[in-house]
Amino acid sequence: MAHASKPLRIALAGLGTVGCGVIRLLDANAAIVRARAGRELQVVAVSARDKGKQRGVDLGRFAWEDDMTAMAARDDVDVVVELVGGSDGPALTLARNTIKAGKGLVTANKAMIAHHGMELARLAEAARVPLKFEAAVAGGIPVVKGLREGTAANAIEHIYGILNGTSNYILSTMEATGADFADTLKEAQAKGYAEADPTFDIEGTDAAHKLAILASIAFGSQVDFAAVECEGIAQVRAADIAQANALGYVIRLIGMADVETGDDGASRLLQRVKPCLVPRDHPLAHVTGATNAVVAEGNYSGRLLFQGPGAGDGPTASAVVADLIDIARGETSAPFSVPVADLVAMPAAGSGNRTGRTYLRFTVTDRPGVLAEITAAMRDAGVSIESMIQQGQKSAGGEVLVAMVAHDGPEKNVSHVLELLGASPSLTADPLVMQIIEG
Repeated sequence: MAHASKPLRIALAGLGTVGCGVIRLLDANAAIVRARAGRELQVVAVSARDKGKQRGVDLGRFAWEDDMTAMAARDDVDVVVELVGGSDGPALTLARNTIKAGKGLVTANKAMIAHHGMELARLAEAARVPLKFEAAVAGGIPVVKGLREGTAANAIEHIYGILNGTSNYILSTMEATGADFADTLKEAQAKGYAEADPTFDIEGTDAAHKLAILASIAFGSQVDFAAVECEGIAQVRAADIAQANALGYVIRLIGMADVETGDDGASRLLQRVKPCLVPRDHPLAHVTGATNAVVAEGNYSGRLLFQGPGAGDGPTASAVVADLIDIARGETSAPFSVPVADLVAMPAAGSGNRTGRTYLRFTVTDRPGVLAEITAAMRDAGVSIESMIQQGQKSAGGEVLVAMVAHDGPEKNVSHVLELLGASPSLTADPLVMQIIEG
């Protein structure tokens, strides 16, 4: 290639743990990166909120831009790396300006890609510049590249996994210690595994961003974050984890997507994030701590497991630099594997017709007749009880936990149970419903 001897000149927006990790990686592995990219990767300009902050890396060799959006206009820049975050605001402005200026864009910003990925991909394809976001999903695990390239010959039938390290750390720690959610969250925050405001993590939003991106690549659909059914882990109690264990399961926050064909022949995309019971012999049951894991099932490849650290300066920087190496080699394929014009706008599939076994936990007042009220609602909704695994001990507040497993049946029937009990004064908290993953 004519450009092979010229360095790929990089502007870096955001100098947090990942941004500084990129600089350290490029310094430490300069010879390896140059050999694999076919040319040098050279940071020429950087930007962050606080110029004076000590970051432990030498920034004096780079040009500094107070306004990061100005980096897109620099004549000495070939590609911009955006590591600031946020679905809108300066990050989106920088992304748009970079592509319109005819420069490549690498980002770790899953929220921006989930919300604006289609727009940015159209701009990138029109400008014939690369848009890369390996680091936006599952940190250092090359799952985007694995789906776009490694399974390119396959029809993907299912994709699911553990997509948020904070939630997985909390659940697996509750499992190991017997502690309840609130105490485990505080510990996770103290150790740096959870943010001061952990809302995006524990409510499932972060996992939903990643799932929407993976589903688009896996199924050739337009990114549709708004269609992701999302439920977090804040309702999971130590008692639920103990009961799951007694049944031979662990609880994990699972993001899953697949395509179903309706009676009308139309394809519909189901995307959801929610806590589930996972059999102890399933690969995802052994994923503990802040690790991420993604399972992709291809019609010829079979079940593939991508597993590794889902965050952190080293793993995420590794994914960013892998994208930069692709760009240095001249790789400019469609960001979502096929051109945006060929991505299908798939309607959302409701989960009501899905069948499976279900775990239900009710928090109720301790008085006669409550159990009969619940079982009557289940009977009227057509939900068969496989086992009542706990009538819990009374708490200090006079509440009792009642947990059940329902036989295989449609999820809409379980939803009907909740509707029938919705106005009941016997329930003192929202019920917890978790699907049981089989096999």
